Amino acid sequence: MTYRRAAIPALVGGVLLTALLWWVGASVHALHLPGATNVIGGPATAELEHWLTPWSYDPPSSAQPGAEASGGIEGADWMDGAYFAMYTTGLQIRFGAVFAFFVFGAILLVRRLPPVRGRRTATLLAVWAWGLVAGTLAVTVSAPWLIAAGGHGSFRFLARLAGVISSGRQVLVVTALVAAVVTVLAARVAVDGSGPLPPEVVPVRAARLAATVGTAVIALSLVVLSYQPVAAAVQQVSPNVGLFAEPGDLLRQWLLLGAWSGPAGTPLGDWLLYRAADVLLLAVVWWALRRLPGLLTRATVPAMAVGAVCATVLGLLASQLLRMATDGTGLRWGLLHMSAELGGGVPAALTWGLVAGAAAAVTLRMAGGRTKTADANAPVQDPAQG
Repeated sequence: MTYRRAAIPALVGGVLLTALLWWVGASVHALHLPGATNVIGGPATAELEHWLTPWSYDPPSSAQPGAEASGGIEGADWMDGAYFAMYTTGLQIRFGAVFAFFVFGAILLVRRLPPVRGRRTATLLAVWAWGLVAGTLAVTVSAPWLIAAGGHGSFRFLARLAGVISSGRQVLVVTALVAAVVTVLAARVAVDGSGPLPPEVVPVRAARLAATVGTAVIALSLVVLSYQPVAAAVQQVSPNVGLFAEPGDLLRQWLLLGAWSGPAGTPLGDWLLYRAADVLLLAVVWWALRRLPGLLTRATVPAMAVGAVCATVLGLLASQLLRMATDGTGLRWGLLHMSAELGGGVPAALTWGLVAGAAAAVTLRMAGGRTKTADANAPVQDPAQG
């Protein structure tokens, strides 16, 4: 598929995702209506407002200068001043970045993973996962403006940056899925007019080795760095460098895919059940990386890297859904509270997914080359001697 054919569905999906997030942010006003609390309850209203506010042009009270000290707006002219203009600029950057990042990744995915027969489900899942990544990157890029709009941009900047990046992820799970469905439907129309798309021939042994190497990279974060003593050491990193001091929260968010400790004080059965989610994540990543080279029209390093990021995000979603299903506290606190962690870990999935995809691509190329060389040097048996 050419870039021109892939760009049309990517643009359609990008516009839809941006419009949905804007509509979600504008819906915060509906939660302030008198009947909202009576219909869905006070805790649910507060939870939804917390999810939707990062995409709203109406700044929360916590983002207003003086809010932490007085609990309200410091001056009556704040909404018309420079701080509000900076907040609005930050939101404009956020929505523009969502569109740009989604289109960039969707073009690559639709071109290398076109939604033809045998690839449609894979394309849908990959574009859905990339929608979460695009939203996370957009929040990251726009975070400095929103932090500065609160009037305290020089105080614990990296810790505040980590807090802003982790916000607004829950609504991305739903909006990115809708945008992915529309993108794939539009891509199917674009693919119908193109020529045949034969699958890539990949040696089985090379594909398995590449998937194992890529999964090992993900396991480095999930098993080694996420172990409680190591994670605590990462969290406590705090060089005294002024504005960039206290990077522990930020490093933890971009390096750790989970958090776990030994079964001390916990029944072994419960501990193993909780660790089953991590096993599921690694299984999803390995299976996706094993299938990915054969699904791609060409297993290039960028395509494998983006595909590995999407596979890691999908593994995170699968593990989070399993934890939701096995966690008994969700039945007591409700569905919204149970879904609060959904969509987390995307920054670390982006970091390690890129490394895992690049490592898998290099391994695939080296192992595939050795396989072809071995086949070429193998003696050819004379059929007459058979």
